[in-house]
Amino acid sequence: MRAFQNIHPVTAFIYFVCVLLIAMFIGHPIILAESLVGAVLFCLMLECGKGFLKNMAFYIPLFLLVSLTNPLFSHNGMTPLFFMNGNPVTLEAVLYGVAISAMLVGVIYWFKCYSFIFTSDKFLYLFGKIIPKLSLILSMALRFIPMFQAQIKRVNKTQKAMGLYTSKSLVDRFRSATRVFYVMIQWSLENAVETGNSMRARGYGLKGRTHFSLFRFTARDGTLLGLSVMLAAAVLIGKALGGAHFAFYPRIAGNVTTPLSIIIYIAFGGLSLLPFILESEENLKWKYLVSKI
Repeated sequence: MRAFQNIHPVTAFIYFVCVLLIAMFIGHPIILAESLVGAVLFCLMLECGKGFLKNMAFYIPLFLLVSLTNPLFSHNGMTPLFFMNGNPVTLEAVLYGVAISAMLVGVIYWFKCYSFIFTSDKFLYLFGKIIPKLSLILSMALRFIPMFQAQIKRVNKTQKAMGLYTSKSLVDRFRSATRVFYVMIQWSLENAVETGNSMRARGYGLKGRTHFSLFRFTARDGTLLGLSVMLAAAVLIGKALGGAHFAFYPRIAGNVTTPLSIIIYIAFGGLSLLPFILESEENLKWKYLVSKI
C-alpha cells in the first residue's frame, strides 16, 4: 500500500515544493540531515527490497566522493587538521563537504520519490490547462525513462533469442549494442509521434475541451496540505528571524540550540518525516486488516 500515492496531486505537489525549497536553500547541517533521513526513509517505503539496496551502492560512493573532494580543492577555514602537498585540509572544508553531500543525496532521493508519486496523468491534471504543450512534453519525458528501460530489456532478450549475442568478440558485441541502440532510437521517435497524434486526435489543448479526472480533493488532502504549508511556513519564518543561521567559513558559527532553532528543527523534522509516517500508518493498518481475515 502507498498512502502518499493516493493523495491529491495538488497536495503532493505543494508538499514536494516545500520540502525541496527548504532542503536546497537552507544550508543548516541539521536541516540537511533531517532532509536526507526523511528522503531515505520515504524512498525505503516506496522501493522496498533489492531495488533500494542496489541504489545505495551508487549513493553511498557519491556521498563519500563529494565529501572528500571539497577539502582537497577548498582550503578555506581557520582550523587546519593536517597538510597535504603543502596545502591545509581544514575542519571547516571537511564539514562543508559533508553538508553539501547530504544536501545533494537528499535532493536526489526526494526527486526519486517524486518520480514514484507523480505519474504522467497527475502532471497533466495539474498543468494541462495552464501550459498544455509543455505539460505534455514533460509528462512524456517523465514516462519515457521507465518505458525505455523496459523496452530495451525486451529488445535485448529478442536479440539473444535470435543468437546475436553468442560471440564473445568485442567487435560483435559492439555491433550488437549498436543495433539495439538503433532500434531504440527508432522506437523512441515512433512512440513520440504516436503519442502526439493520439493527443491531437483527442483534442488535447483545444479551448473549451473538458477534462475527466478521478482525483477528488478530500478532507484528508486538505488537512495534509494545511499541515505541510504550516510546517514549511514555520521553518521559513524562523529562518527569516535568524533562527537557522549557520556559517562554515571562515570559522564554524551559527544558531544550533536556541529556542527558535529548536522550533525550526521540529517543524522541518515533522515535514520531512510526514510521508514516512503516513506510509507506516497505512502499512500497519493494512497488516491489521489482513490479520482479521
